Amino acid sequence: MAVVRWFKRHFVVIAGLLTLGYLLLPNVIVTVFSFNKPKGRFNYEWQQFSLDAWGKPCGVADMCGSLSISLQIAVWATIGATLLGTMIAFALVRYRFRARGAINSLIFLPMAMPEVVMAASLLTLFLNMGAQLGFYTILIAHIMFCLSFVVTAVKARVMSMDPRLEQAAQDLYAGPVQTFLRVTLPIAAPGIAAGALLSFALSFDDFIITNFNAGSTVTFPMFVWGSAQRGTPVQINVIGTTMFLVAVLLVLVSMAITNRRNKVKV
Repeated sequence: MAVVRWFKRHFVVIAGLLTLGYLLLPNVIVTVFSFNKPKGRFNYEWQQFSLDAWGKPCGVADMCGSLSISLQIAVWATIGATLLGTMIAFALVRYRFRARGAINSLIFLPMAMPEVVMAASLLTLFLNMGAQLGFYTILIAHIMFCLSFVVTAVKARVMSMDPRLEQAAQDLYAGPVQTFLRVTLPIAAPGIAAGALLSFALSFDDFIITNFNAGSTVTFPMFVWGSAQRGTPVQINVIGTTMFLVAVLLVLVSMAITNRRNKVKV
């Protein structure tokens, strides 16, 4: 009975840890196999511990080139989607205009629509416009589908803002620009940051829409897919592990900054 009572008290914690372990299991496998030295072309079975792949992360032809393209597209798509999405979110929350309800509904379409449908539609659009498929068509497509996620994240944050804070700033003779920079923007910053990070992750990781509109341009996900047909170099696991560790580091830094700010406020 004591065991049952203990289990009931800690059920939520146990379920959370099991779920977290399930989610992190692929990352653990990728990390472990980044230290493998396979005998054949495929890195699917553990053979021997080795640091060769970590010493030569760009040892595979064209891999770091495709990684560079993916990072450039992700950065520019994040900047474009964040700027446009933030302005759209403020407009939808703060202003009343015709077709506002329709625009609110249309914002969710890219998130609800299957990627293959959007990819084929964008390809048709680019071909009818006579655009040359490549870096810029990928960038336009990524900004388009990342935009909805930014608008959703920023809009939720802006809707929760207390308008009395901005009114208090205006009562203290702050101008519109000062009010926005010193009151509105800091409050909306968490939502903007969340939308930006989500945009970067979605853009860097996208394959279906990119594959339709890439032309001869090869991004990192496309390189990984192509490599899986011929063999999976260990360097792919190295890049994946590095990206995962960078993401974890950013989360830890963000938590540390937040905790420090909370202590200062107290």
